[in-house]
Amino acid sequence: QLQLVESGGGLVQPGGSLRLSCAASKFTLDYYAIGWFRQAPGKEREGVSCISKRYGSTWYADSVKGRFTISRDYAKNTVYLQMNSLKFEDTGVYYCGAGLGRCRDGMNYWGKGTLVTVSS
Repeated sequence: QLQLVESGGGLVQPGGSLRLSCAASKFTLDYYAIGWFRQAPGKEREGVSCISKRYGSTWYADSVKGRFTISRDYAKNTVYLQMNSLKFEDTGVYYCGAGLGRCRDGMNYWGKGTLVTVSS
């Protein structure tokens, strides 16, 4: 079974940057759509960004457009989420998911998450 591991979370001040990584062992991520989701305290999980498996098409939530960038490193079998100009409301646990279909079809596998805290 595909296992995903997120890393790169931490404490950052407003306006700062972080890069999250989503890595997998034993299975290549090339054949999966990879999505980033987040869950803030007391709120439901929401989609943040997604990259398709075939053409690398990307999608972003309106709240992160222009600030976050999703990308794949095929050699490292890793998907990144570069987060710039972070805001208090970006705080939450960030999860990556892997889907066998398109981004809109949902995810089939999940990582355990990495915590991002934006605080002064």
